[in-house]
Amino acid sequence: MGMLQTMRWFGPNDPVSLMDIRQAGCTGVVTALHQIPVGEVWSVEAIDERKQLVEAMNDRYSPLQWAVVESLPVHEDIKKGRSGRTAYIENYKQSIRNLAACGINTVCYNFMPVLDWSRTNLNYEMPDGSRALRFVWEDFALFDLCILKRPGAEPDYEPEVAQSARQKFERMTAEEIAALTNVVLLGLPGSEEAFSLDTFQGLLNEYATIGDKELRENLYYFIQEVAPLAQEVGINLCIHPDDPPRPLLGLPRVVSTEADLAQLMAACDVTANGITFCTGSLGIRSDNDLPGMIRRFGNRIHFIHLRTTKREGAEGSGDARNFHEADHLAGDVDMYAVVKAIVLEQQRRAQLGIGATAIPMRPDHGHQMLDDLHKRTYPGYSAIGRLRGLAELRGLEFGIIRSLEETEGILTQQSADY
Repeated sequence: MGMLQTMRWFGPNDPVSLMDIRQAGCTGVVTALHQIPVGEVWSVEAIDERKQLVEAMNDRYSPLQWAVVESLPVHEDIKKGRSGRTAYIENYKQSIRNLAACGINTVCYNFMPVLDWSRTNLNYEMPDGSRALRFVWEDFALFDLCILKRPGAEPDYEPEVAQSARQKFERMTAEEIAALTNVVLLGLPGSEEAFSLDTFQGLLNEYATIGDKELRENLYYFIQEVAPLAQEVGINLCIHPDDPPRPLLGLPRVVSTEADLAQLMAACDVTANGITFCTGSLGIRSDNDLPGMIRRFGNRIHFIHLRTTKREGAEGSGDARNFHEADHLAGDVDMYAVVKAIVLEQQRRAQLGIGATAIPMRPDHGHQMLDDLHKRTYPGYSAIGRLRGLAELRGLEFGIIRSLEETEGILTQQSADY
């Protein structure tokens, strides 16, 4: 039994169509109702409308199913622990009930303050001419210190990085400054709208009194409120790790390491309190043992993002904070060991008869390449780059499964011979 192969789809306006996803060999779709404002209830009618759209051509072509919600966003009042969180949590619970009523049982969410993810370049040219997403610490410092001019930002950067950033800023054109600003302030997935600088600084100011301790407490409060209900109605919640997995802009990050995930799992010890295992985000840190984490978290992994990043420079230096999206089987993630651990976890579930045997997986991000170089798509979500990644991952998984089966067959035969 292999992983359930899926791709993310941003809805009817996504330039990558459902037919594209079907022809990539997927049977699952990962999508969300981005049109509904954060904090409002997802009605049964709205959920069913999207579900019917995904399944509309199943009577004629290879069937697709809405396999995973990514994401059912958490309102900022919940992350900040404000008094208004009670109403937003109740709305979240109702959305969970409605999703369960529509037969959807996996919900991805994140608890990153203000921004869901951060990059400094959306068009980094790779050696083969394709384009990737990249994060450069010096450029991020440049934005923070010289463009945003965030109060109190100076201590967050090494002196040599701050000095180099300021020198680079002096050489930049107005167009280059605007381009970097737009990339850093890019909005939520499914949107290509960026915050304004003033609005963004205002959002950061609201976290002035919220540090690591407070954000963790607010996350644990949230999951203790919603996970028991999710367990009751058959929904698996799965948190996405921080991207990148380090504090940025004075904001705490509390889902970056194995220890962070272990604390969260212990905060509400039910299976529904689970993990979106994103090898790209977690793999940015060299201290995260990805195959070991898969073995140790076992049945708490409800959804998988497979991608790899490449750290630039020696670990421990300023450059170690730089990374770019590598080919799916390259980079710093040992994808063979990761996929083998996933295959073994699925086999464990099948043997014990517990949990979802086929874990939903999507090839996360992808290089912009071939004809997609001339198209406008969501950053990281062009069709051909993800198709290449999925094909490579599919072949890797197939080879691992066959190898394990053949090894088991040889051992069984040897045992019979004796």
